[in-house]
This record gives sequence, structure tokens and C-alpha cells, in this order.
Amino acid sequence: MTDPSRSFGSVADAYDRARPTYPREAAAWLTGDQPTTVLELGAGTGKLTEVLVGLGHDVHATDPDEQMLARLHERLPDVRTSVCGAEEVPAADASYDVVVAAQAFHWFDHDRALPEIARVLKPGGRLALVWNWRDEKIPWVRRLGTIIGRQEQQESESPLVASSHFGFVEEQAFRHWQAVDRVSIQELVLSRSNVAVLDEPDRAAKLAEVLAFYDDYGRGMDGMQLPYLARCYRATVLDRPEPTPADHATTAEEPVSDDGSDADVLLIDFR
Repeated sequence: MTDPSRSFGSVADAYDRARPTYPREAAAWLTGDQPTTVLELGAGTGKLTEVLVGLGHDVHATDPDEQMLARLHERLPDVRTSVCGAEEVPAADASYDVVVAAQAFHWFDHDRALPEIARVLKPGGRLALVWNWRDEKIPWVRRLGTIIGRQEQQESESPLVASSHFGFVEEQAFRHWQAVDRVSIQELVLSRSNVAVLDEPDRAAKLAEVLAFYDDYGRGMDGMQLPYLARCYRATVLDRPEPTPADHATTAEEPVSDDGSDADVLLIDFR
């Protein structure tokens, strides 16, 4: 079975055209509004990368999918890129001020990725996460979610909260909208991992279902404004402890048992 996390390359163009971007104020909250060094994990086609570059950051964008990064390079040819996952980052210790992941953290192997992220962060650096969630408090948006699926919206920051490598997790949300028409709503569906892995008949059936929804909504060529919340999280890396001498090193003053026993022996002279 195809790994959904590696299914986006086949729909990179649809992903790039249909997925929403991220508000500038959200990117500034995640990484700061002063130029800094940023490692982006799971950068995809560069939706967030473009906003980060616009803020003046020095960004190293990474993704495990070459096709996604190729699309990013077309948009941002001056940005350094590397094909890699979050679990093995080609960077020295304490290299970056911020590590950021947009719409990607839920794909990571957290047991491996979080220590690796902590390793490449400078002291006082932070990990920042963001997901674009459709605002399903609105009935028609909730209906759309029922059709196209919600698996990405069910993921959360909980592995970061539980991590021993990072401190308190701050949270903030930023509302924004995406214009969607009859063409782009199909590309939005095609860009989803749960649809990308379907065979052709099932994919066509899903598209037909979405088009019926769009036509029923009745906005025609005017399209619709799809509401999103950019849900953001950030946490500071904890200091790495310095190596210390062995706690139980033998010294001349410590009594030593030579009778083969592991137990401590107290020697008392009663003469």
C-alpha cells in the first residue's frame, strides 16, 4: 500500500495551485519578524517558505519528496534545499535559530525527529508548527470536510507537548480565507493524500461528488471564500546537559569489597 506521506509528489502541481498559503502575521509569530536562520521541514512546494523569505529569513527548505522540492525551486530558486526527512537532517549541531514545519509534523516519526530537531537548534532556539484547518463551524464547510476527508485536521501538537526536549508550548490562531472556484476545488481534492492514493475510478468518483457539492452551493463562476484557521504552536528547546564524571567512580577514600559481592561493605575495627 502506498505511504500517504510520500504520495504528494505525484500531485505536486495540483498541490501548489490549490493549497492555501499562510498569513504573514502567522509566519512572523512562528519565526519572528527579524531576519534569522530557519530550517523548514516538510516544506513541500514552498507555500510557507515564500512567506518566510518575504520576512527576510535565511531559509533552508527540506522535504523527502524530490518532486515537491522541484516545484519549490521553480518559485524560489535562491533558497537552499535538501531532500531529506525530519528524522535525519543534514546539518551540524546548533545550526538554526528556528525549525518550522507547516502541515507536516503529523507525518514525522516523533521519537526520532524531535531529538534531531533539538540537536540542530541553537541554545534558546525554538520549534514552530502550523496547520491550516478549515473552519468547520460553518455548515457548508463542514459538509465539504465530510466529502473530502479530515485526517490531517485530526492531527495535533501533542507529541511536542509530551517531548522532554522542549519547554512550554505556546499556541495562537490566525484567520484567513482562500478563494476557491470550480477548477481549484477539484485540485484541492486531488492534492489530498487520501485521494492521491486512490485508483482512477475511485478518484473520478470523489471528484464528481465534490463537483456536485460545488454546483449545489450555487456560487458558479464567482467561487467561494473557504475560511481557514492557521493554528500555530511554538516551544523553546531545552538546554542540553553537559557531560559529567561518573557518579560512582572509585576513589582511594571509598571502601572496596574484594569478596565478589556487589553489595557495599562497611568495615569496622573493634580491637
